[in-house]
Amino acid sequence: MIYNSGQDWLQAEGKKVLFFGMSGLGKTHISNMLRATGDWFHYSADYRIGTRYMGEYITDNFKRRAMQDPFLAELLRSDSIYIASNLTFEDLSPLSTYLGKPGDPTLGGLSFAEYQTRQAQHHRAEVAALYDTAHFIKRAEDLYGYSNFVCDSGGSTCEVVDPFNPDDPLLNELAKNHLMVWIEGSADHEAELVRRFKSAPKPMCYRPEFLKELWAEYLDTHNCTEGDVDPNAFMTFTYARAISQREPRYRAMADNFGIKVSHVDLGKVTTPEGLDELIAATLGNKG
Repeated sequence: MIYNSGQDWLQAEGKKVLFFGMSGLGKTHISNMLRATGDWFHYSADYRIGTRYMGEYITDNFKRRAMQDPFLAELLRSDSIYIASNLTFEDLSPLSTYLGKPGDPTLGGLSFAEYQTRQAQHHRAEVAALYDTAHFIKRAEDLYGYSNFVCDSGGSTCEVVDPFNPDDPLLNELAKNHLMVWIEGSADHEAELVRRFKSAPKPMCYRPEFLKELWAEYLDTHNCTEGDVDPNAFMTFTYARAISQREPRYRAMADNFGIKVSHVDLGKVTTPEGLDELIAATLGNKG
């Protein structure tokens, strides 16, 4: 780790931290709080994925839909209209909508083959966006004078690395440049995440082997074919399983490459000074 003690963290001239964990545990909230002070550069991995690496896929998908309307198709062919994604830190729906959900096309579902293709695109994009953090640490300081840097990683970070391998190249690169902080949830919070997801299922990114295993299991247990699958039902089924299988992966990332803080403790933090105290105490306990 780049900070081996609480004192190292407190005395650092420029602090570099990467938060990881399930969505909804406070990664973006704490990153926004730090950015609002004017002293921290906020790097959103999901924003980088959706703009730098998947922006063309997203826009082309919009255009493909628009081409189905003769009126819009004519305007697009003549470059008379411009279609673009308005993805922001707070609204990543263009990215999640592009990833889509597999199943019945009359319910908005994709073929499983197309869904796998988009998952693979996201996997490559997420790896690239995470490797980009080293460049942005330097860029933030050179261009804007920020010595403090916070990386707000996506909930699927644990899906694109091997957290059980101490030689994993991406995790070693990240740990070399940031303090890796896992925001650990609780059983109660996990139940709330599932409840929220059931009310509004959204696209997610998973490891290909995990996804194929659950797809086959869903088709078998529900005695259905690909075209009969309710996309939202499958996504809810997969999400509930993902929470339990991601927890040990996050834990291994924290054990091998960083530290962990509880979402309850982090939720009490309202200032950079409060975050400093929490991280210093956690580093002290780890040592």
